[in-house]
Amino acid sequence: RMHRRPVSGSIGTSVPRRDAPAKVTGAARYTDDLVVPGAWFGLTVRSTEAHARLLGIERDPAFDWSRVVVVTAADIPGENVVHLIANDQPALVVDEIRHHAEAVALVAAPDPATARAAHAAIRLRTEPLPAVLDPLASEVAFARYEIAKGDLEAGFAEADLVVEGEYRMGPQEHVYIEPQAMIAVPEADGSITVTGSLQCPYYVHAAMAGALGLPPDRVRVVQAETGGAFGGKEDYPSMLAIHVALLARAAGRPVRMAYGRHEDIVATTKRHPAVVRHRTGVTSDGRLVAQDIEVVLDAGAYTTLSPVVLSRGTIHATGPYRCPNVRVRARAAMTNTVPSGAFRGFGAPQTEFAAEVHLARVAEALEIPAQELRRRLAYREGDVTATGQVLRQSVAAIDVLERAEAASDFQAERARTAHDRSRRFADAGRPDEPARGLHPGAERIASGVGVALAWHGGGFTGSGEKTLASIAGVEITAEARIRVLTAQTEMGQGTFTALPQIAADVLDVPFEAVEHAPVDTAVVPNSGPTVASR
Repeated sequence: RMHRRPVSGSIGTSVPRRDAPAKVTGAARYTDDLVVPGAWFGLTVRSTEAHARLLGIERDPAFDWSRVVVVTAADIPGENVVHLIANDQPALVVDEIRHHAEAVALVAAPDPATARAAHAAIRLRTEPLPAVLDPLASEVAFARYEIAKGDLEAGFAEADLVVEGEYRMGPQEHVYIEPQAMIAVPEADGSITVTGSLQCPYYVHAAMAGALGLPPDRVRVVQAETGGAFGGKEDYPSMLAIHVALLARAAGRPVRMAYGRHEDIVATTKRHPAVVRHRTGVTSDGRLVAQDIEVVLDAGAYTTLSPVVLSRGTIHATGPYRCPNVRVRARAAMTNTVPSGAFRGFGAPQTEFAAEVHLARVAEALEIPAQELRRRLAYREGDVTATGQVLRQSVAAIDVLERAEAASDFQAERARTAHDRSRRFADAGRPDEPARGLHPGAERIASGVGVALAWHGGGFTGSGEKTLASIAGVEITAEARIRVLTAQTEMGQGTFTALPQIAADVLDVPFEAVEHAPVDTAVVPNSGPTVASR
């Protein structure tokens, strides 16, 4: 193999992405583009309170209810849970509303106007309950982790300077191009097929089987073209799939649900808001001797993926810097807000943002340039992380810092932007002379250049890969083509091109001879979720 001539299209050669022509010409069909004859339109009746007791779901007697179907928790044939890490989130509220925009009932009708009219004719009778909105005030934690290394007290005793800081991050919306959307088609034998915009077909498959009370072979999940996900279509599609399947089952016909942008922003999971506190001990010559870090993630009303998000955030909370004495205490707090979920980086962006801002404050206190302090402290080969991992290879922190500094002409840019700021504020400070060449209000705008150093573990967190026990396959089709069988979804990253390239390279065949099977649980095995850059 070392001397084999590379086959065209194999690894190392550039090939056109197979999904590109349909996407750039507009031929690609996303979920809401799919035509399903006779499909009804579904809507979700949601709470308007953060915390309340549900006393009743009332229907306006003046409305003709024979034209629509209505589904409540009482109509769920299986378990009223969205199966994930913890079975604590109901598909539909039974008696306690735990966050604003929580799903309470579902309606479907032959056309959107009738569905909207039915939705407006339903009123929720509730009794308000006290709501917990501040994660620091919450007494309930869905997960807790602690990392300890060395002797923290001894580390602080050695320190010449202790710097403390608190850093807060709010929720963040994914803003994927295509909102959440699903279509359910019931079959005569009681089985059901759901097609939609999603990342993890087997997550959806398990959740549907549980809620519908069906054996796995009676549930089928198909991924349609997916217009971006970024984590937002890892966990939430299970909820929407259950809803649309319940409506299809009740109506006895296909039902489609596609959120508008407002509903998607209001009701679906977000990046976890966070509060991170640092207490750091350093010596006068810039050695890091103690890190005491507290991480509080706002998980929202239900567990969803918070334990895994918190785990990754905790592991990365120290930043990529060596320190002999470390303690990280972390918890995912329950609040009466929309549940938080997966979002690119999975908890690490929150804790690493805090680590980098805090390091800059430490550098300022030591009167050492932050870039220089990073260079002194960054991990090198042979260092041991706070979790006890020995970094034996490919520790490129210093290389990355130097490349970034050179590529950005960092020192010159820093001097230039500092000069521009001083001139701008000097000009803006003279009321008789407007800031030269600046638009009104420009004196309130600052420009600058900065550097941050991040580290990130690829693949599923911790021992997750062993738990997932992922399966992939290859088969020969009737046309004598090679077909790759995985449940890895395409959502912009080039899966349907890259995986056939790998197979072509290993099997020593032309790239054109290999295809990727449709992501359909009736065809492909459970390859685990398409998350965490795995």
